[in-house]
Amino acid sequence: MYPVMKALDEDLDLELQVICAGTMLLERFGGAEKMVEDDGFKVDHRVFLEVEGSVPVTMSKSIGLGIIEFTNVYQQLQPDMLLLIGDRYEALAAAIAGAYMNIPMAHIQGGEISGSIDESARHAITKFSHLHFPATERAADYLVRMGEDPAHVHNVGCPAGDYIRKLDADLPSNIFNQMGVGANIDPEKPFLLVIYHPVTTAFGSEKEQAEQLIGALHDLAIPTVWLWPNIDAGSDNISKVIRVYREKNTSEWLHLVKNLNPKVFQKCLKKTICAVGNSSSFVRDSTFSGTPVVLIGDRQDGREHGKNLTAVAPVSDQIKSAVQLQLDHGRYEPGTIYGDGNASSRIIEKLKSFVPYSQKTLHYRYQ
Repeated sequence: MYPVMKALDEDLDLELQVICAGTMLLERFGGAEKMVEDDGFKVDHRVFLEVEGSVPVTMSKSIGLGIIEFTNVYQQLQPDMLLLIGDRYEALAAAIAGAYMNIPMAHIQGGEISGSIDESARHAITKFSHLHFPATERAADYLVRMGEDPAHVHNVGCPAGDYIRKLDADLPSNIFNQMGVGANIDPEKPFLLVIYHPVTTAFGSEKEQAEQLIGALHDLAIPTVWLWPNIDAGSDNISKVIRVYREKNTSEWLHLVKNLNPKVFQKCLKKTICAVGNSSSFVRDSTFSGTPVVLIGDRQDGREHGKNLTAVAPVSDQIKSAVQLQLDHGRYEPGTIYGDGNASSRIIEKLKSFVPYSQKTLHYRYQ
């Protein structure tokens, strides 16, 4: 969202209001709210909605609490329009609250297939939204086939590409060692970048999957920067697997980090010799830099990807083989499946020309 927020903030005809919510406000996830402020944005309001537990019950309760809290914030801020991104349950709560308060909504990255409960959340947000900014041609087509008005569907590309393409891969020599815990990692030497989130629709299987992944990485013994999982149901089990491994092993190859500033993260994704795990950023953002990726499991099943990605089951031997093949191949040519790096200017243009309305209807009735 950074390039879109920057463009909004600089436009004299628009006023940007920023709401930080969910794990952005929690220190154990790296305090992303502070990163927003460091990038020069004023945080107009904060929504605390996370119910502790990381199980399906707490996820559901968090959405309910989020609806209540977003409603209170909208009542105070009185926005003319909401701009939401992606498929997370925080965004779903924000969309439900906005819809019942008759606030027009614009949605970035709708129409994508992404796996887990997040895909259902993404499509639900689409049906609440009035203006759509999909990131690919296929996603735009899917939105129209879902009954959205083609006049309000604009294939702009992914905004992250606006700055990823221009970003260098230079990192301070102590960037990892001044944060997180574990082995000393030199960013100028080859390292793996790992993120592994639970699959909410397969709750209960995450422990075994994480054990298979960490077993593969143990055998490879390549210096690794591993970001902790998100707060979804099952994340505590993944975190426990990592902690148990560290207690029983010297972990000379492993360094754990809560979170990274978005620009630092993108530099790491550009610089790593291979990204391993199931983060959507590994599927989407890696296309702009051609980073080799090993995608594990079915969290991102069906998502469009570039030639730089190979997918495997969460099985240790398959993971090891795929990583080795990607290392042997090396970097790929950057792709344009998620856009050409000019999404933000297109989004601002369409936002400014949009005539707000409240009542939605399926477009099929006009065909």
